[in-house]
Amino acid sequence: MSEIVSCAEHAPDDGGVRGAGGTRGAHSWWVPRLSGGVPEARHRVQEAMRAWGEPAERIEAAALIVTELVTNAVQHTSTRRIRCRLLRSADGVRICVWNRGRARIPSPASPGDSAGLPVGQVPAAADLAGDDALDQLSEDGRGLLLVDALAARWGTRAALAGRLVWADL
Repeated sequence: MSEIVSCAEHAPDDGGVRGAGGTRGAHSWWVPRLSGGVPEARHRVQEAMRAWGEPAERIEAAALIVTELVTNAVQHTSTRRIRCRLLRSADGVRICVWNRGRARIPSPASPGDSAGLPVGQVPAAADLAGDDALDQLSEDGRGLLLVDALAARWGTRAALAGRLVWADL
């Protein structure tokens, strides 16, 4: 998205939304690295995008993406706060989640792990002797697959003594 400013650039932390009716806009805020930070981030994304007049489908996709990215930051970092940015331009919307530290970014689970298994093929509890079978039924590890499915593109990089993950809609 050439028209969208880099996530690493400074944006005000006032929570204010600028822009409406197709104009540029930015929304930036911090959430605590606690489970309560996840719904706060989701709510702020929904609120900002409604104010911008974005379609409901895009708002829903953005809410799911920010939920997954902030959840990963909560689970895989030791930072106290997580920075979220929402940027809008004529090209679309970019969601950015940044945390301080050098946490490992989790890899997306393989699409074939257990997603889409017909109910009859899910192993019985007695058949779950090995860790691999348990991992295949895990509810964890699917977030980045969801981000990949919903975003036009996404990525991650080291940024400002931390880790930045972004997704474009």
